[in-house]
Amino acid sequence: MPSMSGFVNFTPEKDIPPLDGKVIFVTGGTAGLGKASIQALASRGASHIYFTGRNAKAGEALIAEMKRIHPSVGLTFLEMDFLSLASVKNSCDQFVHDRLDVLMCNAGVMFKPPALSKDGYEATFATNHLAHAMIIKKLLPTLLKTAEDPDADVRLISLTSEGWFGHPKEGVNFSTIQTTQNSLFGKLTRYGQSKLANIVYAAEVARRYPQIMAVSVHPGVVKTDLVNTLSLSEKALVYGGNLVKGVRMMEEEQGCLSQLWVAAGARRDQLVNGAYYRPIGVQSNSDLDKTATSEEFANKLWTWTDDALAKIS
Repeated sequence: MPSMSGFVNFTPEKDIPPLDGKVIFVTGGTAGLGKASIQALASRGASHIYFTGRNAKAGEALIAEMKRIHPSVGLTFLEMDFLSLASVKNSCDQFVHDRLDVLMCNAGVMFKPPALSKDGYEATFATNHLAHAMIIKKLLPTLLKTAEDPDADVRLISLTSEGWFGHPKEGVNFSTIQTTQNSLFGKLTRYGQSKLANIVYAAEVARRYPQIMAVSVHPGVVKTDLVNTLSLSEKALVYGGNLVKGVRMMEEEQGCLSQLWVAAGARRDQLVNGAYYRPIGVQSNSDLDKTATSEEFANKLWTWTDDALAKIS
């Protein structure tokens, strides 16, 4: 339940109900918040957890670790290169279950040097938005089928960031998205438009498929490699923007709580479909700007994304 401050008091060990029979898919699961989320979900008895990553050895190590601690939980590692939509699409074919209860779009990059994906798109946008859109497209039929069960509670969680505010005026600079977008403030706008897309795309899933509880989550500033490897000036930008919003620095164990709460801890009637949450469980749509809440922009992003994904054979 929310505390007097508006935050949710949440302890996964106590507040996540048993997950028997649940099938879960987590992107970026070999380290950081993804790994911490998998460990917590496995501890609550999920039936099977799929997780993605680039490092097969790290994937195998996590499976071995989880099997020792939670031998009844099935785990499958899917090796994916998020800079190649064909790699993402083909790896999704290894998903073989006939149900999917939770899709956690956790993977992401921040403040990377200017580059292009293998498909010719700006690399940060390709990683943070397009790769996840491909996964959602591939797994959507299973999510919808699962939602037909009257007892089902299907959820899609899209990790975003306070960095969404750095997006360009038009939301996403579609006219230059097939360039490296190496402008004066390119690092901030490249990241900002990708995190805006995470918020907007989740909200559009909620509008188009209301049987799926689709929300976006800012986990807070967490001591993972995503932040630890930044330069001093980049860290100052991240810390400053979040401190203004009252979001504090957290270890991984605390940083994963927001996504775990919306994925499995909160009752469905505690969530608002399509909403944006700050840690922990603070519904924050009122702080979004006109672009982030524009249904016209959301429809444009959806249509553009569909066209981009359709080009991948």
